[in-house]
Amino acid sequence: MRRLALLCVFLLMLFAAPLWAQSGQQRAEAAGHSLIGTQAPRLTLKTIDGQTIDLANLYGKKAVYLKFWATWCVPCREQMPHLERTFEEAGPDLAVIAIDVGFDDSVEEVRKYQRAVGLGMPIVFDGDGSLGEAFHLRVTPQHVVIGRDGRILYIGHEANAKLDAALLAARSASSTAIAQVTTPPKDEPHYDVGDRVPGFSAKTLDGKAFPLLDAKRPTVLAFLSPWCESYLATSRPGLAQSCRAMREQVAAVSGDKRVRWLGVASGLWASREDLAKYRDEHHVGIPLTLDESGALFRRFRVTHVPTLLLIDAQGRIVRRLEDANQPLDEALKSLSSR
Repeated sequence: MRRLALLCVFLLMLFAAPLWAQSGQQRAEAAGHSLIGTQAPRLTLKTIDGQTIDLANLYGKKAVYLKFWATWCVPCREQMPHLERTFEEAGPDLAVIAIDVGFDDSVEEVRKYQRAVGLGMPIVFDGDGSLGEAFHLRVTPQHVVIGRDGRILYIGHEANAKLDAALLAARSASSTAIAQVTTPPKDEPHYDVGDRVPGFSAKTLDGKAFPLLDAKRPTVLAFLSPWCESYLATSRPGLAQSCRAMREQVAAVSGDKRVRWLGVASGLWASREDLAKYRDEHHVGIPLTLDESGALFRRFRVTHVPTLLLIDAQGRIVRRLEDANQPLDEALKSLSSR
């Protein structure tokens, strides 16, 4: 009866979230709302140490706690003691797995941080963004709690009483047979240098459709994050400087009407309002689109900002630039001459 009462209390807390909750919590809950109560994806994870974790084998036996994080994320670091304590006290009925989001991060950075703070739980590197897609990742950290019955019970951002209640309720969830209703995310086509881009469109901030192909002019896709220059100025100053340098280079050369430009902003920790503020603050003149679900980042295998993809008038990707110190005007000369 006590566990049932705790579960009821948790559900009341979940659906009565106050409007004044922090924006990170709001974003996580809003993005994950449609997943609550659904069967969790039956995915196979590979840890950075080579261990294989089959989530499907855990459902029905254990509750599962997935924490999405990044080494550059300040609240992720602040919450690490909570994650480590949860792992150490998990017991046989809870699996705790840390998932680095793979955005502007590397396995080497993750290993370095793992050694520095002594993390003991399994760590997975989401290099292609597929795990983030499956669990509607929008912020870091993002907590996903899956009950013993294999259904998603909670998605949030803060390490607080609500998360702890979810972890307790997840262990108490029924361990009845798991319904086979959820399939893993579909494999998306990927496009690399040398590939021809299909004729799909992106919607810009002003609501217009931007076709990625134009038979008359080449196109440059500039992948960015509106918070790179400001948020990472302390935790990753070199990366923040790179984002600023690339933005300034793009501003200097994008007036050439022989080339089309589209800025593609990551939806991680960003909304349309955030992107509009970034545009106005820095007087960005090129069209911008918010890749809210991360589909364009995944299709073009972009896990780092800034990244530029140069596409010729025939729709073929001819070059990828990730080094802001490389002169952009020289790269554009070779593109416009094709």
